Amino acid sequence: MRTLLVASVIIVAAAVGWISFDWYANRTVARSFGEPFTLVDQRGEEITEQAFRGQPSAVFFGFTHCPEICPTTLYEMDGWLDQLGAEGEEIRAYFVSVDPERDTPEILDTYVGNVSERITGITGEPAKVEAMAKSFGIFIRKVELEGGDYTMDHTASILLLDSSGDFMGTIAYGENPENAVAKLKRLAAS
Repeated sequence: MRTLLVASVIIVAAAVGWISFDWYANRTVARSFGEPFTLVDQRGEEITEQAFRGQPSAVFFGFTHCPEICPTTLYEMDGWLDQLGAEGEEIRAYFVSVDPERDTPEILDTYVGNVSERITGITGEPAKVEAMAKSFGIFIRKVELEGGDYTMDHTASILLLDSSGDFMGTIAYGENPENAVAKLKRLAAS
């Protein structure tokens, strides 16, 4: 009886070990962050998740009617990339609109173009933008204002993706500039 009990414990332990190993292995298999998407850039040309492959990427979700956080973040990101010089030339920067109802490609082109030639604006059909943002773990909520206007609540961090499209970290809004530049240096080396 004792042998049967010991054998049962060993079998249960092996099964739990195998299930745990399988779960961990499936979670750590290299896979790109986010789900496939098809949207348009600020020139109206199709852009997909493949834009985030082959080189490191810094991706910020925001909107052109944002009073402070979005323009500040775009200017800071452009400045940090300039500060990196040649070291950061491979990093591609993206601004994904969380307000595609107002942020047409033309509006994005003007908005992003006023900040930097390095940053690519992305927009598209509202449902597709929402699905893309959700797959990247971005919070978006439309907030109605008086008089029929609205604003957008959204995650205000820059996502850092390595050259495989895998999540590498974030730069938070208001983060210490030295920390932000150090994170971008690590990103450039990925």
